[in-house]
Amino acid sequence: MNQNSREQMKYIEITEAGGPEVLKVVQGEKPEIKEDEVLIEVYATGINRPDILQRQGLYPMPKGVTLIPGLEVAGVIVEVGSKVEKFKVGDKVCALTNGGGYAEYCAVPANQTLTMPKNLSFVEAAAIPETYFTVWANLFQIGHLKKNETVLIHGGASGIGSTAISLCHAMGIQSYSTVGHDDKVEKLASMSNVINYKTQDFEKEVLALTDGKGVDVILDIIGAAYFNQNLRLLKRDGRLVIIGFMGGRKVDGFDIQELMLKRAVVTGSTMRARTNDEKAKITRELEQFVWPLIEAGQCKPIIYKTFAFEDVAHAHQCLESSQHIGKVVLELKS
Repeated sequence: MNQNSREQMKYIEITEAGGPEVLKVVQGEKPEIKEDEVLIEVYATGINRPDILQRQGLYPMPKGVTLIPGLEVAGVIVEVGSKVEKFKVGDKVCALTNGGGYAEYCAVPANQTLTMPKNLSFVEAAAIPETYFTVWANLFQIGHLKKNETVLIHGGASGIGSTAISLCHAMGIQSYSTVGHDDKVEKLASMSNVINYKTQDFEKEVLALTDGKGVDVILDIIGAAYFNQNLRLLKRDGRLVIIGFMGGRKVDGFDIQELMLKRAVVTGSTMRARTNDEKAKITRELEQFVWPLIEAGQCKPIIYKTFAFEDVAHAHQCLESSQHIGKVVLELKS
């Protein structure tokens, strides 16, 4: 590839494993697309917990995948692969990437790309893919959550949590959620039964709110620290879906009998390990079931704060502080 300015771009490099200060803006070649991909000029890109783990050296990209972080983007298509029929140059889109979102241009499989909802800005659209893909896959595909059931969502003010709350509210599903500050309780109270886990025992509160019945599905980002309480809160045939382990990976005092008596299912997943076909199926289902809700204004991502591309270190600091309610986004172009 010729080294001319038209084929160059700025991107964020993780110079070494460490804190936010290891994120640096550098210059390099635009990615080349495959026949089933599109090249997106990135207007905005979301910040997510896996980005922080990758920066810390705890969640490496799979072999053969770009080392540039960034799992979701919104922007305009500037190039289309030879086998792509659904999109054309100039289309406004958002997409779940396989990495590479912290850049001016990002190559993305066309079947992980969605036409941008007309009622959203680029910043709002960039906050959709990683969280909506994750919530849909885990609550509805793996957790089999149905309209007449109930769900407990841990980390309700996080990007994942706020997305799950908003989506369940739009679908008429009763939710309960945990947060760590009264301001977050107030912000989310119109959509969920919100519990401050720092001042209340969430197990007792959920049992009180459900007349001792518990819930059908739990979406958990905490892991070991909540495992036994989660199991006690499940109804018979309940499903515990674990997507994080901020509270540890190894459970002490796990009572297998409780699992058996409840016929409970305990499972978990990550998005990065999913195949292209699996991600494509989620894309299709989001387009079919969720996009109409977004375009009708019934749910949308909550944006906590936006940062300039060059201010990526502060964006990471913001997310790590856990002060946010909703999503943190880098804005490259307005």
